[in-house]
Amino acid sequence: MSALRTKLATVAGIGAAGLGGAGLADAASNSSTAASSSSTAQSQAAQRDPSQGGHRANGRTETLLTGDTAAKVKAAALAKVPGATVERVETDADHGSPYEAHVTKADGTRLEVLVDKDFKVMAVKTMGQRP
Repeated sequence: MSALRTKLATVAGIGAAGLGGAGLADAASNSSTAASSSSTAQSQAAQRDPSQGGHRANGRTETLLTGDTAAKVKAAALAKVPGATVERVETDADHGSPYEAHVTKADGTRLEVLVDKDFKVMAVKTMGQRP
């Protein structure tokens, strides 16, 4: 009977140790995953590529334009600033126009060209300045 108790106690001890180790491993894994996710989110926010849109202002998020609308905004911007390179065209969240084009002149000057709903240029401003 004593040998049976010893074996049962040994099996119970091994089982308890296994469960405790699994719990510790799971806790460490979850902590590592949470830290990794948080770090990734911070890194992505810090390195956000403006060419992908997503600037937020006034409770709205700017989105990249596509198709015919993008072509018309680009054409309006280039007509106003000939020879510039259009970096992106997007909705506008912070200047009061429906659209904006981000352009760079040959001398490196970066501009925003604000375009209305009829695809007419409302204003051209140097990046960082308010209209």
